[in-house]
Amino acid sequence: MTTALLLVDAQRNMLEGEVPIPGATDLRLTLESLLAQARTAGAIVVHVQNDGPPGSPDEPHTEGWELVLPPAPGEVVVRKGEGDAFAANPELAETLRELGVDQVIVAGLQSEFCIQATSLGAMKGGFRVFVPHGAHGTYDDGTSAAAEVANAVERELAAEGVEVLGLAEVDFG
Repeated sequence: MTTALLLVDAQRNMLEGEVPIPGATDLRLTLESLLAQARTAGAIVVHVQNDGPPGSPDEPHTEGWELVLPPAPGEVVVRKGEGDAFAANPELAETLRELGVDQVIVAGLQSEFCIQATSLGAMKGGFRVFVPHGAHGTYDDGTSAAAEVANAVERELAAEGVEVLGLAEVDFG
């Protein structure tokens, strides 16, 4: 089994911007730890960067659009203008397969949008998909706290066949 880390939308606007997600500092530390684990294991790393519309906090080439965790040489970077990184980049699944990847760990932002859509897109692409609990985040949605939204997404993804696991269970080996 070859595993890739898909680091989705770990951009300044949500982790360091004027209105970061609740728990942004903790999430950033978790994402840094996952990235370090993946790099140490020699795993494939894919950085997914969202391109927001003009005037949005993640408008391309603005400060909010920048990745918080810069890619290392050789790591894959893809951009997207929709929630599912696989739908936005039809060649992504084939690129991963050519690299021998058969399972992906999806982490980043936002739980109910890009994490959910990219996880389901990866499944549709034939990959085994893992989402670590605590390795994704979002904003409060007006009726539920951000953590409740993230937990609900995990339940929905698990019902679809995504494997939700604890951070201590993550293995890039």
